[in-house]
Amino acid sequence: MFGYFIRRLLLLIPVFLVMSAVVFAIVHLVPGDPIDNMLQIGSSPERRAELTAKFGLDRPLVVQYGVWLDRAFHGDLGDAIVLKQPVATLILANLPHSLALGGLALAFSATVGIAIGALAAFFRDGWFDRAVMAVILLGATIPNFWLGLLMILVFAVELGWFPVSGARSADALVLPVLTVGLGGVALIARVTRAAMLDAARQDFVFMLHAKGLSKRRIYLGHVLRHALLPVVTILGLKIGWVVGGAVTIEYVFARPGLGSLLISALNQRDYPIVQGCLLMLGIAVMLGTLFGDLAQAAMDPRIRDGMR
Repeated sequence: MFGYFIRRLLLLIPVFLVMSAVVFAIVHLVPGDPIDNMLQIGSSPERRAELTAKFGLDRPLVVQYGVWLDRAFHGDLGDAIVLKQPVATLILANLPHSLALGGLALAFSATVGIAIGALAAFFRDGWFDRAVMAVILLGATIPNFWLGLLMILVFAVELGWFPVSGARSADALVLPVLTVGLGGVALIARVTRAAMLDAARQDFVFMLHAKGLSKRRIYLGHVLRHALLPVVTILGLKIGWVVGGAVTIEYVFARPGLGSLLISALNQRDYPIVQGCLLMLGIAVMLGTLFGDLAQAAMDPRIRDGMR
């Protein structure tokens, strides 16, 4: 298992390099200039050239990328151009809020999604299964930002059960977590149901039926366990939520976090903050994929044997 971990970790190095290059290129190819937000009306071209040279924006993009990547390897993501603070400090200040939102949303999605998907597979072709599939289809098509606005209108404005926005209390997390988590519930329930129905057609299930085991014991004790491999893969990809939270949802609920920080930096064309936030989100997805692969290898020895 340790050898499999080392091989998978080494495979992430070229992925990280490509991801960092794409992030850097996209940020610098977006129209706009952070210097525009710093200059006063009527500033001279000399002042613009001075600020451009000060922040190293006059150098070739390849040189800028090399400097930024070297600093990133040493834990220095640079200083924000507009906010004039270290990017790492800004990210660390907003990270706990995103971790709380993303972690709770992931736990909610996994728990409810697996339970609903398992019940839908157990009652296949019944009224419960049809109702679940209809709700899943509806949940997969509703945009998160629209659902967030609807929840604010109903549960915060009309009923007054939860705060409209902010992060001053624990109950302010309820609506954002439900908004982010419900989309994940639909995906995980659909994957769980499909995986369980596929596992139920395997030969070992017929043998268990022949031994006289009840349907409930077979599905919950054996079929569900075999069906968790694709579910673990989906959950690994969704670990990006734990760091990134939900960019649009943090903005809709006016919550602090990496999403709100990223949108604010995009509006100001603050390159270092945008690059730092996108790099963190990319690393989160990479680590989530790694954890998902390791969990799959621990559950199924055939996967790690295939990497030898």
